[in-house]
Amino acid sequence: MSYKCVVCGKHPAAGKNVSHSKRATPRQFRPNLQKIRVKFEGSVQRSYVCTKCLKANKVEKVI
Repeated sequence: MSYKCVVCGKHPAAGKNVSHSKRATPRQFRPNLQKIRVKFEGSVQRSYVCTKCLKANKVEKVI
């Protein structure tokens, strides 16, 4: 399973760290994903969901 939101498809993005001397080194911007039990497409599964989708109630959490 990749590090990707199952609802909106948000995934890590590439970028650069830029130091004071303007030297750029590669880095990743990772979304805030939580691995939770959700009811998705009619079945209960553990999957990654971003916090924006959780706050917007785009998924049904299963306890």
